[in-house]
Amino acid sequence: MPVLCLIANPADSDLDPALAAAVVKATGGELNWLNHAIACEIIEPKSTDALARAREIIGNRRVDAALVPTEDRRKQILVADMDSTMINEECIDELAAALGIKDQVAEITDRAMRGELDFGQALDTRVALLKGLERKVIEEIRREQITLAPGGRALIQTMKEYGAYTALVSGGFTFFADYFGKRIGFHEAIANVLEFDGDALTGTVAKPIVDKNTKRERLTALAAERNLPLSQTIAVGDGANDLDMIRIAGFGVALHAKPAVAAEAGIRIDHGDLTALLYLQGYSDEEIVR
Repeated sequence: MPVLCLIANPADSDLDPALAAAVVKATGGELNWLNHAIACEIIEPKSTDALARAREIIGNRRVDAALVPTEDRRKQILVADMDSTMINEECIDELAAALGIKDQVAEITDRAMRGELDFGQALDTRVALLKGLERKVIEEIRREQITLAPGGRALIQTMKEYGAYTALVSGGFTFFADYFGKRIGFHEAIANVLEFDGDALTGTVAKPIVDKNTKRERLTALAAERNLPLSQTIAVGDGANDLDMIRIAGFGVALHAKPAVAAEAGIRIDHGDLTALLYLQGYSDEEIVR
């Protein structure tokens, strides 16, 4: 029994009752608002191509559409990427900015996230360029340059309130993942370890590297530890190194992702914030912990 979800960004909604009604008219089904003018669900659409019809009607309006099953809709495990997903920035690019080489490093980051470069080699190349960066500078960047993505705390706190386990698994660095994982409320955080010589970066990262395999394996391990099928998991990310976990999760969500990643994901959120993952699971506004 499928459900068609229409979700807008709470900060700049382009979803209104008229648009929702137009989609219902085209697809059939029962309309239920989860958060008025921000998210609604159409239960049991009759159309065999409901998602395509919805997107056709939405056109250029800033509204996401997703078709999800009702079985196991509320997930018990969440695995999330960090950079450009739970936070707005790519941490390694911000570190590079402190050395005046942001453009050089950001180009490598972007190519790696599009899947054009081997992630491990790209990480080693970029970290080598950061050699000598001082710990106090990194702490200042973490404190002043990195911002939490909208809806992230609500997503994690709500899923925890309803019994889910949440893991932040990042190809970035523990220096940021441990800190922001705690601020957001994740149960655990896994990331790469930057190596220091005293208070300065050596330009190396500890091995083995946390990569796409780590993300996929942590998702499957968490499900096995809790005797849960993968259908009860949700994974979210934006880059090529997130695709493996996105492909196998019950809900695999590409959030504001690179085009190649969005094209392969089961669910794509191009406009909504992280609360979109709650609406996909059928949470109403009254149930969200803010």
